[in-house]
Amino acid sequence: MPGFVNALLRLGGRLGATAQNAMEVARFGGFDTGEDASPFEVVTEQPVYRLRHYFTSGGGPVVLLVPPLMITAEVYDISSRVSAVRVLRDLGVDPWVVDFGAPEREPGGLERTVTDHVLAVCDAVDRIRAATGRAVHLAGYSQGGMFVYQAAAYRRGEGIASVVTFGSPTDIGAALPFGVPGWLAGGVPDWVLGGFAVPGWVTRFGFQALSPVKSVRSRVDFVLQMHDRERLASRERQRRFLEREGWVSWPGPALAEFVRQFVQHNRMLTGGFVIGDRLVTLADISCPVLTFVGETDEIAPPPTVRGIRRAAPRADVYEASLQAGHFGLVVGGLAVARTWPAVGGWVRWLEGEGELPEIVVRVDGDRDVASAGAVGGRVAYGLQLAVGAGEGAVRMASRLVDGGRQFTGAAARNLPRLARLERIQPDTRMSLGLLLDEQARRMPGEVFFLYKGRPYTYEAAARRIDAIVRGLISIGVRQGDAVGVLMGTRPTALALVAALSRLGAVAVLLRPDGDPAAEVRVSGVRRVIVDPEHVDVAERLGGVEAYLLGGPGKGPRGSLVDMEDIDPETVEVPGWYRANPGRAGDLAFVVFRGEGERVRASRITNRRWALSAFGTASSAGLSPSDTVYSVTPLQHPSALLMSLGGAVAGGARLALAAPGDGDDGIDPKVFWDEARRYGVTVASYTWSLLRDLVDAAPDPAERHHAVRLFIGSGMSRGLWRRVEERFAPARVLEFYASTEGEAVLVNLSGKKLGSLGRPLPGSARVRLVRYDLEAGRLELGADGFAVECGAGEVGMLLARVRSPGAGVGLRGVFAPEDAWIVTGDLFRRDADGDFWLVGAESELIRTAGGVVPPGPIRDALSDLPGVDSVAVYGIPAGESELVAAAVSLRDVGGAADLPKVLGRLEVGLRPAVVRVVDEVPFTAGRRPRTAPLREEGVPVPDGRAFYRDKAGAYRLLTGAARRRLLKGVR
Repeated sequence: MPGFVNALLRLGGRLGATAQNAMEVARFGGFDTGEDASPFEVVTEQPVYRLRHYFTSGGGPVVLLVPPLMITAEVYDISSRVSAVRVLRDLGVDPWVVDFGAPEREPGGLERTVTDHVLAVCDAVDRIRAATGRAVHLAGYSQGGMFVYQAAAYRRGEGIASVVTFGSPTDIGAALPFGVPGWLAGGVPDWVLGGFAVPGWVTRFGFQALSPVKSVRSRVDFVLQMHDRERLASRERQRRFLEREGWVSWPGPALAEFVRQFVQHNRMLTGGFVIGDRLVTLADISCPVLTFVGETDEIAPPPTVRGIRRAAPRADVYEASLQAGHFGLVVGGLAVARTWPAVGGWVRWLEGEGELPEIVVRVDGDRDVASAGAVGGRVAYGLQLAVGAGEGAVRMASRLVDGGRQFTGAAARNLPRLARLERIQPDTRMSLGLLLDEQARRMPGEVFFLYKGRPYTYEAAARRIDAIVRGLISIGVRQGDAVGVLMGTRPTALALVAALSRLGAVAVLLRPDGDPAAEVRVSGVRRVIVDPEHVDVAERLGGVEAYLLGGPGKGPRGSLVDMEDIDPETVEVPGWYRANPGRAGDLAFVVFRGEGERVRASRITNRRWALSAFGTASSAGLSPSDTVYSVTPLQHPSALLMSLGGAVAGGARLALAAPGDGDDGIDPKVFWDEARRYGVTVASYTWSLLRDLVDAAPDPAERHHAVRLFIGSGMSRGLWRRVEERFAPARVLEFYASTEGEAVLVNLSGKKLGSLGRPLPGSARVRLVRYDLEAGRLELGADGFAVECGAGEVGMLLARVRSPGAGVGLRGVFAPEDAWIVTGDLFRRDADGDFWLVGAESELIRTAGGVVPPGPIRDALSDLPGVDSVAVYGIPAGESELVAAAVSLRDVGGAADLPKVLGRLEVGLRPAVVRVVDEVPFTAGRRPRTAPLREEGVPVPDGRAFYRDKAGAYRLLTGAARRRLLKGVR
């Protein structure tokens, strides 16, 4: 009986304690534990943040802790039992904390951007350095760790001793939480999130929804332990933090910027994100990096966190892997026992005061870093991180449409492009200016182009273009007028070309490295606009009106009329002006090729430009996540048609290489620095432009690069192979576009190196016909029509004329009154229907044995081991020509082995003369120049020239052999 009474008394006491404690919780929201926070001083209070200094009497190595946007700074000091700052202080580290406050309660807090937070971290670093005289160890949790990465990169390591992050992703495309389908995530526009702030309660609910079982269990445990106030009190501050006090709003602009830059476009990994007015890449981080990975983290899955190995190739990356979730990395018993002691040990080790903690290991940057790279995955992760969408809802939505979405994002983008291209008729409105305006209306705040490390948005570009349009009107330019543009690569040149297009005028792109006077004569242009660097050239041009446009440059301003002095607001717009009046059939641009007396003008219509623009965007699968890097200057056809055109049509960003970077090839260091800083995913080339890149010593920035495509034309088969081997998984996308007509071929698969593939959908219809190489005319059948070539036959490529006008092309080629243009280029087509360039008709070598095209010989020589560059040409010898080749070698000692190597060529592809040169001459666009070699004739015997004897073997060229060759005798 006494036992029963005691049990009743205990039960009564327990119920009483439960009731009393429940009333306290109901009345006050929790228990008053009397526990004080760790002591700190607010060192400075700025508009975006406050800087806390904990335990101000201490000293030692400095750690600056940065919280994420949706959680308060108290995450680092929730209670004495789970206080990060207290553990660090006990280990001899001086802890400082950035406090962003509660944005919903701060003046202008809900208008903050990502840039505001990153610059706040940078400001805090400067203040701590000034106060302590020490470099700072930057540490951040979740998105706070992303801020830390961004700040370290923005500062390029200045004043940063190391970077430490906890569950902070750098490759959001690497993993999809909870099997989120790419189509669902990719279909959510950023305005859905970016138009408003996310309240703290939404974020809190999201975190709880990610672990519903754990959330329910903790509530049940709390109720069951309600009688034990002492036990609950020890966890009270942590409970209140998680249940209510630890969550704050996420500002709408910061959320929009986060989604756009780091979720949709994954620029933490690729580089090219914008902080303020600067382009930033994590590749600029060179200090040691320690990243904590939660192996059960569902918010920042391990692959997303380990992306730092790819994003920061110059940094020594270390990792601490824990069996913890996202929150458990920094809060709780495991964090106190493992995470924060490891941080303290890391700091002391870097300061030379101890050993590297056992759980911290240096990682190989090439291990376990593969990225899925799907845009949908990036968006999916961002949605989870931003609002904590529950697993069940995502999976339910996935099941509802499972199997109903078969088109990929690329197909969905390309079909409208190709359909629009097909609909373009001669009178359809189409121009560069029109497409730019469309993109500016659709995404005004997005970056349009990048130059010298600075971003320029569509909105800013549109304002500059509008101002130049008014300036052009004020000097008398009208629709249809031809205006010369003599400028180096600079933003003003791009804006001027766009302004001429918007006005409906013709941009005549004079080459600064060419002969502008000859090009003015050929084009007949009477008005030229120059930049400051070319004022002296303009003043020497006769018979033209010359104007100056552009900011300060290296050259004198001269006596030219400066268009920058024209106030656009004072220019009255005439009644005839309509923006973007250009029709597809109108002339839009004039570019030049050739040198000296061979200078020729190529006239490009709006349709021809649009064909290349939409064709490039479709073939390369360009999207706003891409950055197209143009090494060639704007007046080069590849830059105008492919780089600029593809970027505008695809909504991608255009990165322009600064002057001097591409004039004499590519500077590998500059290329990789800019590729990282701009986030380059697609890089253009012409001919052998990539040779310097392939031959260069390995660059740390080259590791895990984001370039997926090299696009261009004219690359030799041997160089093509070397590019893909060195820069894998990047591929080469080779184009062919006829100078005359609208024929465009593209090797989409990339499986046949050297092939130019098949006609691009939407381009002109092409046919390959038999051609009399000796007579230089089409071979006709008995019915008087042209005869198509069979598989393997060499023939002339013809392009169909859509709307023939008077005097355009050949008529009656395959049917009465049809019209075709002779491209002037010879091809063969294989059994699969792929085209292979044999050579231009102008390149044919007329030997005693018949006409020889240079293309197959050039490809065969470039395939040989050790051969770097090749030029194939004809040398006059007697009454005919000899087939000669000049080669440069990658191995300078390989000349002695050349006869043996040449013996591997097919008999029909063996030149009569092969000479080794130090460097094959090139044009500015890196196309081999054969004229200087042809003028030198048969080389003199120098130990590096060889000739083919009657048996087909190669021998060292002697004086006697040279004399025989000059007479046309072998």
